[in-house]
Amino acid sequence: MIVNTSFNVRGEPIVCTPEDAFRCFMGSEIEVPVVGDCLLLKEEQNPALKIDYKDDFELD
Repeated sequence: MIVNTSFNVRGEPIVCTPEDAFRCFMGSEIEVPVVGDCLLLKEEQNPALKIDYKDDFELD
């Protein structure tokens, strides 16, 4: 389990809503987020909802 104290993708605002969490999940390597009593599996999500951030931000 990873607990991230700043849940967001670089350059994006901190996650504040379940919708933000889903968008971050689909644009990152997070495999299984838990939001409330809902557990999401990446492989069960519509691949068309995937967001590719890799070229948007310079790496450290």
